[in-house]
Amino acid sequence: MTAPYSPSAYQPSRIPDQPAAVKRSWLFRFGNSRLPWGHTEDIVPLSMLRQSKPAGLRTHEKYKQDVAAGLRQEEKFAQRDYHQINDHERIRYAPFSKRTTFWFYLLGGGRFVFWVLLVLLPFAWSVDAYHSPSGFLPGFWDVVLETAPWFLGPPLACWAIGSLVVNKFTNWVVRPSKGPLWEFNRRTGMVTIFDYDNMGEYKRSGTIGEFTYPFHEFDAYISSGPDRQGLIWHQLHLVHRYHDLAIDLSPIVPKDSSMAPHFAAWDFLQDYMDIGRPLPDIPLFEKHRANDPTTAAHDRRTGRSERYWRDMDDETWEAQLMQNLGRVNAYDITGRLNLMDRHVRYAD
Repeated sequence: MTAPYSPSAYQPSRIPDQPAAVKRSWLFRFGNSRLPWGHTEDIVPLSMLRQSKPAGLRTHEKYKQDVAAGLRQEEKFAQRDYHQINDHERIRYAPFSKRTTFWFYLLGGGRFVFWVLLVLLPFAWSVDAYHSPSGFLPGFWDVVLETAPWFLGPPLACWAIGSLVVNKFTNWVVRPSKGPLWEFNRRTGMVTIFDYDNMGEYKRSGTIGEFTYPFHEFDAYISSGPDRQGLIWHQLHLVHRYHDLAIDLSPIVPKDSSMAPHFAAWDFLQDYMDIGRPLPDIPLFEKHRANDPTTAAHDRRTGRSERYWRDMDDETWEAQLMQNLGRVNAYDITGRLNLMDRHVRYAD
């Protein structure tokens, strides 16, 4: 069992009264909607639920057992510190290095573009072949042979090269970045934003600046705006109430055309930080549940199996995903009373 929670740990019943919030600019208010605090439900965005799969947990468990038994050697890339933590105490986010990101994007982007073009191009080829003087079939094969290498060749080459490098040179490709970007600490109730400018100190001495404030001093905002095609997309941010500091929460919930996943992500984050509630029940946290006092007590009281996710079969897992997706898509908190109104006077 870990050390008890800090006195500063977050609980909705212990939120202190705070100064009036800083008034945001009209431009900020125009493109952002503030979400209400408190009155959360036990809900998880699909992006967090499927970060780890039951089959993946079992594979990793077997890998660790084989390494401990000397049946296989731990890969070098698995021994590096990637500065990322997801456990009973902290959610700390750090991106991969630029090198790693490039090769994974080359692999994934090439594969995605190849399959999209492979689905769409036959329609264009058919239209062209329909007007061919030599007939449909000869015209179809002529246009395929003429255009396929130009359209399908580059993404296929990116996919092949990316796959070769990632799979054959994994230890060279997979590298950590210089450090984390932000952290939510359940045990202390604090949020930290890491500063790699730090008044020039990082370049001079490698010292990373840290801005650490209580979780209850941040507000969740959904930023909305059009893409190049004119479609409206939404993204969740956490903004400090008294300083010009913000956290992009896309690692928790990616940009989406619906606000519902962001509503669920805000409840998920509050539930994670609330020491009066057990950890959100997702595969990512399962091995850490016994280390969190509130969660361990909850699991003993309810009789939850410590291997609930790890022993789940694939069919049940897929059903869980579909059930979760349906619930999240129907989720709405816009009419919810804001718990923080009792403790803060907002200017917007």
